[in-house]
Amino acid sequence: MRRAGMRHGALLVGLAAFLLVGFGTALFQEGAGQDKKTPKEPWIEEIESVFVRSEVCRQCHDRHYEEMAGLRELTMDLKLMGRVDAALLHGTALPSPVFRAVMGIWLQTNPSAAKKQQCLSCHAPAVTIFPQHTDRIIEQVMSGKVTVEGISCASCHLVEKLADDPKKIPSYQLTAGKTMYGPFKDPEDNMVHTSFHSPLYKGANFCTSCHFEKLRDNRSSTIDSEILEGTVCQSCHMEQSTGSSTSKRGAMTREIGRHYFRGIVIPGLMLKNRNLQAEWMPRLEIDAKKNGTKVEGQVAVMNGAVPHNFPDGDPVLKQFYLTVTVKDKQGRPLGSFQKTFGTPYEQLLEQPLGDILVKGGTTKRAPFELTLSEEGEGLQIEAVLTYSLIPKPAPALLEGYLKTLQSDAERERVKKLIAEYAEPRILTFRTKPL
Repeated sequence: MRRAGMRHGALLVGLAAFLLVGFGTALFQEGAGQDKKTPKEPWIEEIESVFVRSEVCRQCHDRHYEEMAGLRELTMDLKLMGRVDAALLHGTALPSPVFRAVMGIWLQTNPSAAKKQQCLSCHAPAVTIFPQHTDRIIEQVMSGKVTVEGISCASCHLVEKLADDPKKIPSYQLTAGKTMYGPFKDPEDNMVHTSFHSPLYKGANFCTSCHFEKLRDNRSSTIDSEILEGTVCQSCHMEQSTGSSTSKRGAMTREIGRHYFRGIVIPGLMLKNRNLQAEWMPRLEIDAKKNGTKVEGQVAVMNGAVPHNFPDGDPVLKQFYLTVTVKDKQGRPLGSFQKTFGTPYEQLLEQPLGDILVKGGTTKRAPFELTLSEEGEGLQIEAVLTYSLIPKPAPALLEGYLKTLQSDAERERVKKLIAEYAEPRILTFRTKPL
């Protein structure tokens, strides 16, 4: 199919691009979660008149398709993971059961039509051309029978430029037509589509058009960082190799990017840049003073190794918890303080975003104050940084969504899934004498 345009930069995902290695592989083996026995509805055919299905692209670009689908060269750590904290496959961002559950809870907040379209703009970019189909796509997601494609080859490679409005989120602008855009400066003609070079595909601003929380300026083509100068998103998340972007013809000497789009929460799962991973974990430093039963001070969360905001992973969902605890010499807690960095469901798409934990290459200083329940000897102060992949929903929101489900078994599955993904997991800690 395409030669040059469709190769390097489908790094779009929004509300949560977010969560699919374990689920993702199975979904794509069945055709990206689509029910192929169901006849296509006219509105889906209308979408596919512009957004050709990725299975069609696969006829020529099988390598990129299979990488995006999670079907090629999977390592055992990805195959065996029960949780999906690492590589979050874009191709399964719409039929994901995690996305379905989060969407169901979020719908209980009664979002406006504009907010619904904004949400789907990164999970199903077709709504930017066909906004009239937003509710139909949401209905399919909530039914669990998705026949429309979400993030696809076309939805990324129809991106021509950034929107003129500097405040627009997501910031990409699609152009409906037969021209596919990509990073190659010398695209070859073919009989299927026109290929056109766009420098956007080698810039950080291509990815941050949906991953808008990553950088201080999501429209910048470079990452504003004093470390790893010249590094962009694609440098790490699209492992570079040499070959051809098509299986049908072309020289095997192109610099091409892998289309796994692997991220990292658990160290070791990103194929590229192991040295960066060794420095990836944040560092904590505690500065505290005790005055009687009062303890106050600040915790410095240092991000000196990652050029983008940390930690993140998706634009709006992740939550981070900084917990400070004072213990006596027997290990008994005498007082604690916790601060949450993140956004609740009710404010998911509001701007500006909730408190970002720490920006790339900088240090976040979080003040704390706590009162001890009693005086003690040999006191130790401990700071622990944890994260969860999604916010814990308010009981009313969760109950509202559960009531929309058809069976007790389905309700139990959702409760288990939400509990798993909202459960805090440790990132790092620091302990020192008080």
